[in-house]
Amino acid sequence: MGCTGCTTCSTDSPKGCRSNGGCATGGCNRLNTYDWLAATEITEPDPFDVVEVSFKNGARKAFFRNQEHTRAITGDMVVVETGTGMDVGRITLSGDLVRLQMKKKKTSEKDVNLNVIRKANDRDLERLAEAREMEMHTMVRARAIARSLNLDMKVGDVEYQGDKRKATFYYTADGRVDFRELIRHYAKEFRVKIEMRQIGARQESARIGGLGSCGRELCCSTWLTDFKSVTTAAARYQNLAINQSKLSGMCGRLKCCLNYELDTYLDALEQFPRNADKLHTLAGTAILIKTDIFKGLMYYAYQNESGRGKLYALEASVAKEIKQQNKRGEKPADLVSLQVILDVDQSEVEMDYEDVTGVIELPEEKRKKSRRRKKSKGKKIGGHTNTAKESSTSAGNNTKPKAPAPSKGDGQSKDQGPNQGKKKSSSRRKRGGKGRGRRNDNPKPDAPKP
Repeated sequence: MGCTGCTTCSTDSPKGCRSNGGCATGGCNRLNTYDWLAATEITEPDPFDVVEVSFKNGARKAFFRNQEHTRAITGDMVVVETGTGMDVGRITLSGDLVRLQMKKKKTSEKDVNLNVIRKANDRDLERLAEAREMEMHTMVRARAIARSLNLDMKVGDVEYQGDKRKATFYYTADGRVDFRELIRHYAKEFRVKIEMRQIGARQESARIGGLGSCGRELCCSTWLTDFKSVTTAAARYQNLAINQSKLSGMCGRLKCCLNYELDTYLDALEQFPRNADKLHTLAGTAILIKTDIFKGLMYYAYQNESGRGKLYALEASVAKEIKQQNKRGEKPADLVSLQVILDVDQSEVEMDYEDVTGVIELPEEKRKKSRRRKKSKGKKIGGHTNTAKESSTSAGNNTKPKAPAPSKGDGQSKDQGPNQGKKKSSSRRKRGGKGRGRRNDNPKPDAPKP
């Protein structure tokens, strides 16, 4: 059975990780936190009275004071206070883990003024489900109204309060938007209190969710909360092709995962020499073709061979030493004696042009025989035709074909044209009167006319 908190699918099984709710975090909902102290039997003499409550499956989280009469624990659906009414959420953290979470988000205990009222009953859950069903229709209608007012903005998500008295519209825009007229239209259309919140492109992707190019759920919608700036320099340090379509995420910005291994690449690049694009030797000038960072190899090819040169793999220390020799005005003999012998086939290392004329041969195309040639083979000289069609019909009727009665002159049949027999007779004369067909030496006399 799939986890109930998954927000990226509508079926019982999740579409992303396929773990069916058996992962170590207990689910795949947005910004899920695992309360590892909740399952222990440790009782605290002075428990921390602040709990963390998540709304809309982790899309938004806030801190509330848990009163003693509620007796709510981690995982319970509770009704909490808001500035404009009541809302329904789930307790995700309790106890001392909330202290760590508040310290991470730089929230003090004095700022927590709202309380947990009680546990949610069936009526509260029904109203919450009704509010969630209204959100999609509201978002579509809100986008249409914003488009009719020619506002340069996009409504990305809508969240209704648990009591359906307030709706929060999350939108993205390049600049500042004057939405005073828009709020009047929204209040008239939806009959609730309207709140507008501008978010960035990454926050929008985190709220909506989705799958990345790696096949897993987006980091921003599962565990990543702080967004650091990502530049194309991170891709250059990792020898990645600067392709915006491949380096951009679902939000249209550079992927956050480009920064995950950047420190490892920077530490490895310290062993490589700087400005070592060209190495001068007595055999010629070698140009840097590519760099294998983690193997510590630099591949060079001579410039004067017009692209037909061989790749020479040099260690980073050897390339650094040759660069220092060039600064002193010295040049090594060549790179052959200094290269690293690789275990791979040398044909994979060479950049050469090979003439494959006569080596690779394509099969000849079978020429289609013309229909005229087939028809001429089926007809015999002397006025008798024996085609495949006639033989099949005669075999089906089990009757012997009757010899056609020869006419005057060349024995022209009824199926033949007036000039067909003449051409064949002239060709017979040229070949000495010998035809392919059987000659009829004793023709029968014509029947007397009545």
